[in-house]
Amino acid sequence: MFGFLLWLLLLLVCWPLALLALVLYPLVWLLLLPLRLLGIGVDAVFALLRSILMLPARVLGHTPGR
Repeated sequence: MFGFLLWLLLLLVCWPLALLALVLYPLVWLLLLPLRLLGIGVDAVFALLRSILMLPARVLGHTPGR
């Protein structure tokens, strides 16, 4: 909602820039999509490594945070 209000303010102040932002937003989102997928993959790899490193402690019954 806040982003929409900012866009409306931009529309009132400088309408060509607001229309350009409206057109370019989906294109930028599509360009950044592979980077988001890469970030999800890297996060999954780190979660896997953490679970592998914590496996001996879990087997012995020592959970972190207790």
